[in-house]
Amino acid sequence: MAETTSRRRGRGGGGAARRAERTAVRIETAKYIERNIPNFEILNEEALEIIENNAETVLEEVGVNFIDNPKALERWREAGADVVGERVRIPRGLARKLCETAPSQFTQHARNPEKSVVIGGRNLVLAPVYGPPFVRDIHGGRRYATMEDFNKFVKLAYMSKWLHHSGGTVCEPTDIPVNKRHLDMLMAHMTLSDKPFMGSVTDPSRAQDSVEMCEILFGKEFVQENTVMTSLTNINSPMTFDDVMMGALEVYAKNNQACIISPFIVGGAMAPVSVAGTLTQVLAEVLAGIAYSQLIRPGAPAIFGAFVTSIDMNSGAPTFGTPEAAHITYGAGQLARRLGVPYRSAGSFCGSKLPDAQAAYETANSLNMGLLSGVNFMLHSCGWLEGGLVADFEKFVMDADQLGVLHGLAKGVAYDENAQAMDAIREVGPGGHYLGCAHTQANFKDAFWKTELLDYKPFETWEDEGSRDTRTLAAQRVEHLLANYRQPELDPGIAAALSAYVEEKKASMPDAFM
Repeated sequence: MAETTSRRRGRGGGGAARRAERTAVRIETAKYIERNIPNFEILNEEALEIIENNAETVLEEVGVNFIDNPKALERWREAGADVVGERVRIPRGLARKLCETAPSQFTQHARNPEKSVVIGGRNLVLAPVYGPPFVRDIHGGRRYATMEDFNKFVKLAYMSKWLHHSGGTVCEPTDIPVNKRHLDMLMAHMTLSDKPFMGSVTDPSRAQDSVEMCEILFGKEFVQENTVMTSLTNINSPMTFDDVMMGALEVYAKNNQACIISPFIVGGAMAPVSVAGTLTQVLAEVLAGIAYSQLIRPGAPAIFGAFVTSIDMNSGAPTFGTPEAAHITYGAGQLARRLGVPYRSAGSFCGSKLPDAQAAYETANSLNMGLLSGVNFMLHSCGWLEGGLVADFEKFVMDADQLGVLHGLAKGVAYDENAQAMDAIREVGPGGHYLGCAHTQANFKDAFWKTELLDYKPFETWEDEGSRDTRTLAAQRVEHLLANYRQPELDPGIAAALSAYVEEKKASMPDAFM
């Protein structure tokens, strides 16, 4: 009896140890996705050639505007474009020829070399939501974002296994002056995480600050020879390049830092309602933008961006996860690969006001579309709500959990000797089961994707634990991750130099909230 009791206690102790191991927080970052599955190609050769030809016609006959930027007009004139006023008409083939110096893939270095990412090829790098002025959580509801919220999102991104990138403006901290908040945001990315991050684009001087802070973090020579930042350069569709975004692009390209050249497309408002027409405009805008980056510095890394949504013709509101957006995203991926540059699109897009069923449907459609379209850099991959107006804490961890599915899908199907499982089939035979066979015992730990959030318990257990829905579980996970956050180490001298830079910059100008 004593021996039996002892054995039971031993099993119980082992079970407790295994449960403790499962619930312990491990800060682990999965490597960026390397696809072993084919891209989905929706356009045939004829359609691609028509769109490419039409885009060249748009550049040559209609042209694009570079506003409030005389230097850009001068560069285009010297390159052989026809410049009248602020309108730049680019001869057929010139933009594509200039784009040839943009690399097909590049490494963005993180301060932790193990977390550096390769953007391009068959790779997919996942980054969080970008830009919302509001945040939402289950406790405080919808409110303007603060710097404290921003820091929490950076910590959550750092703790999230399936996120490869810390992102940029994960929310807009409205309690910090507009002309100074970029300093605090960069400081958060550089000190609270050791993953790659994005630079500021809201003013050319802020882009320069981003470069200078990176020179403190990485070293000046390293920054000039390597890419340590990615930045988002939105085009004012249709076909307008403003001086603020282009000024930031000029700073980054000059310093060998990556720019996502991304038209901001709302079909029916900023682009035609047809898929082919929208793809024509997207390609024309991207060709002009990437070509301009190569006029600044041939070889500067650039990414073909496509933020795509359609419009609800009744309300005027943007819609997400729709078939039309998928068609454009798939088609733009093909155009990017033919141009020979990395591709950015898709994300956890939804129009819902809460992390509910609508949000889940639209987000799942958009994430899967991004994987299959060959996206290389997926901004907004978690946390997006309400058409991008809100960064939601619960949805952030819900989406981050689902990003693990993308990793699993991208692996493809193995067919080596172990995957064929013939020994298992022979061992079990007709009428048996595979739970205890040698193959299952050897492979069960890694055989299936494991959620860190969703509930698969029996009904009775679920009910006993409070009948918690997914949002409630997500809120608890947010609290758990933040409570167990541990700041990654940073050289004290570098940390002090960054702090001194930020303090000096802030002291050099009065606060401005416009």
